[in-house]
Amino acid sequence: MNTVLRREEKYSIQWNEALLFSNKLEQLMHKDEFSKDGSYMVRSLYFDTIDDKDFFDKINEQQLRRKIRLRIYDPNDQTAKLELKQKQGVFQKKRSLTISKQDANRLIVGDISVLLGYNSDFANEIYSIMCMECYKPKTIVEYKRKAFMAKENQIRLTFDSNIRANESCFDLFNEDLLLHPVLDVNNVIFEVKYNQFMLSYISDMISSVDRRSVSSSKYCLGRSVGYPLYL
Repeated sequence: MNTVLRREEKYSIQWNEALLFSNKLEQLMHKDEFSKDGSYMVRSLYFDTIDDKDFFDKINEQQLRRKIRLRIYDPNDQTAKLELKQKQGVFQKKRSLTISKQDANRLIVGDISVLLGYNSDFANEIYSIMCMECYKPKTIVEYKRKAFMAKENQIRLTFDSNIRANESCFDLFNEDLLLHPVLDVNNVIFEVKYNQFMLSYISDMISSVDRRSVSSSKYCLGRSVGYPLYL
């Protein structure tokens, strides 16, 4: 299991701003492990309760809230990351466990018992949450990501574009999955993720970007068909 505790800030910027800013960052920061050839795909399947508690906790900006998702980076992946993100005040706690493609598919169709085979306290915790609160697949969200990092403080800056979703098909590994846009193609979600403090030279660069705070998460954007009035 992998655990990360950090602060996250999210903004909407224009495509041309993102391009200029990322060009500057290439001179000062490292690309993350997936970004060696530029941008890469991120595809996530989100689960929620029958009454969409996690969705409404986010919409209502509850201080304590969570998301459960499966994440892959290519439809041909043979594994998926099972992730639990928990909002705790200004911090986000993310824990993840790598599971097989076969087990991910079993989880998607409702066989939660597959988690009991991992001999993991985290897997057991997810099993209990999903069973007690009746979690089901709700949407798949896919986007292109370009990411940079500073190893000094585990700082990550990400640019997410071409955000699309599907609320009716949950075949996470489908190469031909039909997706519809949920954000204007000229908009890019810019995320700043860091631990206790931000390095000054990065903070100075970020302050030059014309940023607009974003309240909706990608999960909420992915529910735009089912809940259009909330976005």
